[in-house]
Amino acid sequence: MTDYKNDHRAVMTLDAGGTNFVFSAIKGCKEIVEPFSIPSNAHNLDLCLNGMIDGFKHVKESLEEAPVAISFAFPGPSYYSDGVIGDLGNLPAFRGGVALGPMLSEIFGLPVFINNDGDLYAYGEAIFGFLPWVNDRLEAAGSPRRFRNLVGVTLGTGFGGGIVHDGNLYIGDNGIASEVWNMSNKYFPDINIEEMISIRAVRRIYAEIMGIDPAEAPTPKDIYSYGVGSEGRKRDSALEAYRLMGRSLGDALANIMTITDSVAVIGGGVSGARALFMPAVLDEMRSKFSASGVSRISQKVYDLDSEAELNEFLKGDIRTVKVPFSDKTVSYDAASRLGIGFSRIGTSKAISVGAYAFALNALDR
Repeated sequence: MTDYKNDHRAVMTLDAGGTNFVFSAIKGCKEIVEPFSIPSNAHNLDLCLNGMIDGFKHVKESLEEAPVAISFAFPGPSYYSDGVIGDLGNLPAFRGGVALGPMLSEIFGLPVFINNDGDLYAYGEAIFGFLPWVNDRLEAAGSPRRFRNLVGVTLGTGFGGGIVHDGNLYIGDNGIASEVWNMSNKYFPDINIEEMISIRAVRRIYAEIMGIDPAEAPTPKDIYSYGVGSEGRKRDSALEAYRLMGRSLGDALANIMTITDSVAVIGGGVSGARALFMPAVLDEMRSKFSASGVSRISQKVYDLDSEAELNEFLKGDIRTVKVPFSDKTVSYDAASRLGIGFSRIGTSKAISVGAYAFALNALDR
């Protein structure tokens, strides 16, 4: 995997949301411009585009060297490879399609790369976050194992994700691979999985259990506080809301990791409630199909935020066998295992680093 930590090229970045646009610049996987935000002006296209242009101009003027690219996260649905933004619910001014990438490229004379925040989160964690952390720990423990693949998921306004294979972000033929939000829902087949794994999902489930209007439901943070610090119906409802979310997340991750055979990292605002939902995630991933008794996922899954499980994961199962018809022997790690844990660098930082590395990877190709 390319060492972007020591790369001297600068890339201008943007984290685009429905309310604010946050601008910065990255070099060597570190911010070299103090991030600043402006209103997105989501309902007025001219104000929105001019604000974006002014934001990047300010970033460029703040740099000591010429940037080599612009790279940023933008909501979907979008035609990322063409730089065209489609109809967005939280940015209505873009309805009908806007050639955002070509516009910025023409104004700044730079290549422009746009991608989904879930994809860029996964890429950042693979380049500078969770994946290097896992491999550094394996190396320090004297293990011969190294992991090259990663799944990253974000729990927030929606359920986002990305897949990285051997240093490359997997984007698919339409540029919209890893749309994990639209996976099927084991527990509630009539709705997609995002409706069980998101801010609105936690609020809705809590409201249904409490018998209140979902619009009146407290925030996930407040629901979490009920689960760890109160008693009675509030506590029971909070625990059940997060348990159902955890079982749904475990089902989604088991399906994804069965295909990718990779470690997984979780980020996003709702990940702060991990104490309430993570036991259910692990229970689901370690369960068996009731009819056959076959394990839900072939590999043994470890919680890498548990010191005891991390140590077992690092140890593995080193064995030595003799080569037939030879005096030689071969050592191998017989422990088929995967790890799951939480971001070591923060979701926002991972997205920025992912945007940086995605641009440089594309330029190098």
